[in-house]
Amino acid sequence: MNALQRGERIVLVMQQSRTERIYANRGNPGVVRLVDRNADSVLDVGCGAGDNATLLRARDPHKRLYGITASSAEAAIAAQHMRGCWVADLDGELPAEVVAQEYDVLIFSHVLEHLRDPQRVLKRLVGRLRPGGTCVIAVPNVMFWRQRWQFLLGRFEYQAHGVMDDTHLRFFSFETAAPYLLAQTPELRVIEQRVTSSVPLWILRRRLLSPAVAGQLDAIGGKLWPNLFGGEVLLKCVKQAQSPR
Repeated sequence: MNALQRGERIVLVMQQSRTERIYANRGNPGVVRLVDRNADSVLDVGCGAGDNATLLRARDPHKRLYGITASSAEAAIAAQHMRGCWVADLDGELPAEVVAQEYDVLIFSHVLEHLRDPQRVLKRLVGRLRPGGTCVIAVPNVMFWRQRWQFLLGRFEYQAHGVMDDTHLRFFSFETAAPYLLAQTPELRVIEQRVTSSVPLWILRRRLLSPAVAGQLDAIGGKLWPNLFGGEVLLKCVKQAQSPR
């Protein structure tokens, strides 16, 4: 079982400046699993180096994949896996090419926590999501057991990646992610909420338990205590034809 499945996010960070930072990983399988197989057009908002696009293209070659990133260095890499990839400050104006079309799926994988006003950004882009389309969101859980332990030790230290990434402006938990992020988008209805979980098995995981058994224990822990054992919160929302009254 890899680190991402245990609730961590493997990130290779290459940095010259914050705007040119490259987030490269193996993609987010939890996010990809929530993307409908029959969806045609997908916009990956905060696409990084295109790792999710790589997984989606391998699984569903028919998909039309697009991306937005704040880093031109990331865009140069991601464009190899997409029909179009644009460089933009999500807190600013969106590229005309992005708002000129509708999408079947919007992906926000570990990007909303980097924004000054994630509610506003989500609202604007959901306007380009077709009715019946889905929005898949992943954010880190600041109440994950490992981070709680750091807080108990009196440590609040920013890092180059992870929950305490030094570019994070917002922090979420399993309970707060959906109510906060969807506050301005009543047309979105949550149809699935889960976590990528990891139970602290330590030496049991390394020496005694098979990956299958450890994975089952992780899944049980994430289901029973998602806010404690969930390293990331995953939301799948559907856009209703009309906002509920």
